[in-house]
Amino acid sequence: MKLTYRLAALALLISTPMPAFAATIDAVMYKNPSCSCCETYAAYLERNGFKVDIKPTNDLSQVSARLGVPADLEGCHSVVVGGYVVDGFVPVDVVKKMLVEHPAITGIAMAGMPMGSPGMRGQKTESWKIYAFTRDGKAPTVYATE
Repeated sequence: MKLTYRLAALALLISTPMPAFAATIDAVMYKNPSCSCCETYAAYLERNGFKVDIKPTNDLSQVSARLGVPADLEGCHSVVVGGYVVDGFVPVDVVKKMLVEHPAITGIAMAGMPMGSPGMRGQKTESWKIYAFTRDGKAPTVYATE
């Protein structure tokens, strides 16, 4: 009887699907110390599988330039993830798409602080263009439209 119970328990354990655990994606965010919307964006990333190490800096323009972000695409934070740079409030599905596709770019950016974007309040009122950029001086290209 005990053997039958143990075999039944083992069969149940083997046949029960285990939940899929996605690996956490490590990221470092450089942000202006007084910007609270950046922290909201970091929390959004963390709810979507990222672990964000926040590094406040008063030299964000210099950090962004060192990371290769074109001046006209600089935002209030730069995130380094998977060897890429993400600047601005880029939706997480676009970030994950980049990490899966591994394009030959330096990073992606969404200029400005559009209403309704991750980290910003309000309703989305327009489509967003996310640009890919490289360090070779070529003009950024549209990577995604949301």
